[in-house]
Amino acid sequence: MRRVRARRRIAAAAVGVATLANVALIAPVLSGSAVAAPVHAVQGAKPVPAIAGEQSKNAAHSLLTTAQCQAQWQVSCYTPNQYRQAYNLNPLYRAGITGKGRTIVIVDSFGSPTIQHDLDVYSARFGMKSTHVDIVKWGTVPRFDSTNPDHMGWAGETTLDVEMAHAVAPDAHIVLVESGANQNGDGTTGLREMMDAEKSLIDRGVGDVISQSFGATENTFPGFRKGDFSSIENLRYAFKDAAKHKVTVLAASGDGGATNTNANGNGDYPYRVNAWPSSDPLAVSVGGTQLHLDAKGDRIAPDSVFNDEGASGGGPSHVFARPSYQTGVEQVVGEHRGTPDVSMSAAMKGGAWVYSSYDPKRVGWDLFVGTSEASPLFAGIVALADQVAGHRLGDIHQALYTLSAQSSRNPSTGIVDVKDGTNNSFAGVTGYTAAKGYDMATGVGTIDAARFVPALAKAG
Repeated sequence: MRRVRARRRIAAAAVGVATLANVALIAPVLSGSAVAAPVHAVQGAKPVPAIAGEQSKNAAHSLLTTAQCQAQWQVSCYTPNQYRQAYNLNPLYRAGITGKGRTIVIVDSFGSPTIQHDLDVYSARFGMKSTHVDIVKWGTVPRFDSTNPDHMGWAGETTLDVEMAHAVAPDAHIVLVESGANQNGDGTTGLREMMDAEKSLIDRGVGDVISQSFGATENTFPGFRKGDFSSIENLRYAFKDAAKHKVTVLAASGDGGATNTNANGNGDYPYRVNAWPSSDPLAVSVGGTQLHLDAKGDRIAPDSVFNDEGASGGGPSHVFARPSYQTGVEQVVGEHRGTPDVSMSAAMKGGAWVYSSYDPKRVGWDLFVGTSEASPLFAGIVALADQVAGHRLGDIHQALYTLSAQSSRNPSTGIVDVKDGTNNSFAGVTGYTAAKGYDMATGVGTIDAARFVPALAKAG
């Protein structure tokens, strides 16, 4: 999607951008075989991780409480235990709904050389059982270089993705795709290689839900100005394959509010735009909210729209027509596909604690924010629902919008409307307001997991 360049930080590590590339598959979970695949180029569009900002504090390698973060940094900081309380996950865990038997696929460039160790430390600190992360290396993944800002940025993205998914679905299996693209700064092959990797896993039966915390502005694709959208249409084969195999595909909605990064990557469009793959009708677009929690994780105020170091991506696609599942919200989205579909925590003023050691000069705890956090959080929710259903739910759009339409008269749907009047205006571009029902700041809203998970399992 984008990353915010003028972000607030406290002793923060650099968060870089990168793209994805070329080809070969080695993974124990996939029988250890190596597979070659062709390289395809997509000129112009350059996917970047959807991390809006980052703060970190490594003093004594210890975490700060929410109150301490507020006092020292004027922001709130949350642990997975607070998230579990906020999203009402604990009743599910007590019933044995932990994601067991389900697999979450996370796709990032370069990955992190310390991801297993870091997940183990993260889990132990919060009293969770860790899980084994299977690594799929797609392409020639270069040796990790802590002086390379691309490697560092994607290592942060990888760590955030894995730890957030595990926080919600602690017994789900995690498969991490590490792409080898962009080692020479070439962003032309990234999205095609990402789709090749996803299709390969889908065809092998690996994964129930795929989380994507990256994207590129629709306007940057070849042919866009002429109304030729074939360059995007030709990338959709992995998502079509996922629908065929009933694999749920998620995509972070981005952190630029109603705008997003321009073709040069040095600023934002001065008008409303959208980004792919979030804008794809076959991907569940996950936007961002700001949680307002006390030390236990109980809400002290209703959720609002993520809008601080970035803003929840959302608005109409300029490529895709309105899908049938959005017919009921036609008055909001118009004739085009609207994003996001649903939202989870993403704000700086409610950042997520993440542990990492990929940078030997900075080992400890950081606060990460952005819809890169929201997508893997929701991936965990889907894994829980898959477990309840006893099978993959596949494309959950219709179920999601059906539950939303019922939510005003039936709270057991678990859909929680975000309607406090905050908005996703950003970088001088007027966005959309969180209002009653569906809106293009938070989608249908957020969720109460104890109700939503069984409702989604049934409706899906």
